[in-house]
Amino acid sequence: MKRLIIALTGVIMILGLTSCLGFKEPKSTNTMDETNGLSLENIFGTQTFEKPVGFEHREGYAEFIYVIEQPGRIVSMNLEKPEAEPVIVLDISDRVYDEGGEQGLLGVAFHPKKPNQAYVNYTTQTHTVISRYTADPDQSERLDPSSEEVLLTFEQPFSNHNGGQLAFGPDGYLYIATGDGGSGGDPQNNSQNLKTMLGKILRIDVDGKTGDHAYAIPPDNPFINQEVPEIYAYGLRNPWRFSFDQETGLLWAADVGQNRLEEINIIAKGKNYGWRIQEGTECFNPKNDCDTSGLEQPLFTYGRDIGVSITGGYVYRGEHLPDLAGWYIYSDYGTGTVWALRQDADGSIVNKTLLESEENITSFGTDSAGEIYLCTQEGQIFRLL
Repeated sequence: MKRLIIALTGVIMILGLTSCLGFKEPKSTNTMDETNGLSLENIFGTQTFEKPVGFEHREGYAEFIYVIEQPGRIVSMNLEKPEAEPVIVLDISDRVYDEGGEQGLLGVAFHPKKPNQAYVNYTTQTHTVISRYTADPDQSERLDPSSEEVLLTFEQPFSNHNGGQLAFGPDGYLYIATGDGGSGGDPQNNSQNLKTMLGKILRIDVDGKTGDHAYAIPPDNPFINQEVPEIYAYGLRNPWRFSFDQETGLLWAADVGQNRLEEINIIAKGKNYGWRIQEGTECFNPKNDCDTSGLEQPLFTYGRDIGVSITGGYVYRGEHLPDLAGWYIYSDYGTGTVWALRQDADGSIVNKTLLESEENITSFGTDSAGEIYLCTQEGQIFRLL
């Protein structure tokens, strides 16, 4: 129970669980189907990282992974030489504000066709910043901190619920996850407001330019003629982590709940995912008889008897775990449970427990071969075996 109290504190600080009233110690999930024989391998031994919140791979650098450290650094590690020291690829800690538990350097995406470009998502004390960095001309494996080109920035009314994920979709556009702006209960109703970037999935074309912007708006964005044409989908609370299925192209997003339900969504263009009208499948504001017409319902939810804060992952497309091909791998930060979820052709959902990790999992990542790794709040990187 002591570990769960520590973990719950971490959830409040890291992933935006704004209310733990009525929290119960999670029950066993052994009633779900079990996949035997899976484990976690600490691939870098005693090497730890400073508040790792994710990692990425980079085209042309198959042997490397790039760890995102929340205070403002990206460091690379060689998977073929795990004993080697980490290499600092980018250090922007001088411009990143990470005093709040949910602030800092929160996301990185390397351009799939221009690996000398990286896009980062970080916070200042008052704003979210999405910037582009280019490789150092003298050291192409590193990024030049003086090359920053700010693409967009928007104000954060509170310190929590900053989202953070960046990823390129199969269409070549950059997708950006934003939280509802924080506090609790979305007091400004940002998620339902199409005049703000908060509580959304945004989509921009980083290979083009429009007017004064260092990017273009994809011509089929659903709200292209409205005040915030960058919006791709809305009605999200804190979509901390999302990912694209490399085979189907579907966008999977895990949205952290308020105090009742964690949820998984398949994000589609122009759709409204319900927050703050609903939390998961239940009415939130108003508490009863809410109007759910036009709202997309979650693919899957779980409650406080199972976990306290969802950490989104990836659909597995690697080779070492063939039984998991096509399954979405995700976890709960507070309990350390790792699950696999699949939607069958008839629409039915199968969810099974993979392992009880006893780790505070902040994020997942994949290497260039599609194998899945996870980061922990304690600073370690594990590979799922």
